[in-house]
Amino acid sequence: MSGVARRTVVAAGGAGLAAAALTACGGSDAEGGTGTGGGDGAPQAPLAKTGDIPVGGGKVLADRGIVITQPKAGEYKAFSSKCTHAGCAVSEVKDGVIICPCHQSRFDMNDGSVTSGPATSPLPPEPIEVKGEDISFG
Repeated sequence: MSGVARRTVVAAGGAGLAAAALTACGGSDAEGGTGTGGGDGAPQAPLAKTGDIPVGGGKVLADRGIVITQPKAGEYKAFSSKCTHAGCAVSEVKDGVIICPCHQSRFDMNDGSVTSGPATSPLPPEPIEVKGEDISFG
């Protein structure tokens, strides 16, 4: 019986460590976003400058997990950079579409919808705000 008790404790301890690790890696975000915008009250560095995002194009910020587009002058959109097909990071915005290099899924830069698969779900939108020339998580 002591072998069973030990395994139970080890399994419970392992689950506790996993939960602690997950808690340390990311906070909760009640709105369901990525939570990468902070929330601890500390000012966040801008994601990009408006001049970094070409009209009719966009920029992938792989280190931030986001792609920002500018479909029309002064109109900025943002989406998760994680492809909904297999989780690869999208690589570029070209000819009005966001492209995933892994299996060539393509997403509309206006709304993140799938323009060609194998992905079947759109890229989730990310909240951003533009203040002056700075684009930040919203």
